[in-house]
Amino acid sequence: MAVPFDQMEGLIWLDGKLVPGPDAKIHVLTHGLHYASAVFEGERAYGGTIFRGTEHSERLKNSANVLDFEIPYSVAEIDAAKTLVLEKNGLKDAYVRPIAWRGSEQLGVSAQNNKIHLAIATWEWPSYFDPAQRLRGIRLDLADYRRPDPKTAPCLAKAAGLYMICTISKHRAEKKGYADALMLDWQGRVAECTGANVFFVQDGKIHTPTADCFLDGLTRRTVIELAGRRRIDVIERRIMPDELPTFSECFITGTAAEVTAVSEIAGRSFNPGGITRQLMDDYTAEVQPKAAAA
Repeated sequence: MAVPFDQMEGLIWLDGKLVPGPDAKIHVLTHGLHYASAVFEGERAYGGTIFRGTEHSERLKNSANVLDFEIPYSVAEIDAAKTLVLEKNGLKDAYVRPIAWRGSEQLGVSAQNNKIHLAIATWEWPSYFDPAQRLRGIRLDLADYRRPDPKTAPCLAKAAGLYMICTISKHRAEKKGYADALMLDWQGRVAECTGANVFFVQDGKIHTPTADCFLDGLTRRTVIELAGRRRIDVIERRIMPDELPTFSECFITGTAAEVTAVSEIAGRSFNPGGITRQLMDDYTAEVQPKAAAA
């Protein structure tokens, strides 16, 4: 049985200090727990280097601003803290989780004077999906919940509360034997998976939903850049569910998922093909630290 996260050995950076993992605790009456006033990032380190780490730190700060609070550390300080935790825990290939939240000074909807906390944890984490399954392609269900209208929720922040429907949707999918679920947006258009962006291939071109009510993931941006280097057209547009039969390939992208092929969406089959495999290889090469010049 895996060790629970609250019992993991190693150090966590908490409000400027390194503390043993089991001692990194918050009070049960913390605003972030009751009202979801928390933002976070999911990052990966390869060979001791966090991929696009500064961009993750910038997004963390921006997400906090969207939720109307200011993280009391600069981007450079957050970057340094993440590197420190990796080094002190002796990790090279690892997952990195910064999280910021409102504390426990007030407990009510209004909490403008609550202290803002920041914690950074790291741990070993292999591929999100089984490597062989990533090549064969995972199976996706179609989620019941939809991504909300941007006028009803801070959709462009990586905010804790937005993941409630993702957890529900992934649990329902797993109970049916699927690996994850594809979510539509509030207008019934294809949006994303519960924790990853989605891409489709049609006639040698890549199509992906416009990221206007969900995160424009950093892995998503990387894959679009990689496709550009291969002179593969990437079309960002509205995609309707009834278009799924017109696509030959499908894959998802995310810090955890990296680039993972999809073999099925709710009964519609896809064949992990050349473009998917090429981008999987290109992404692997991109995230690995480059060897120093001789």
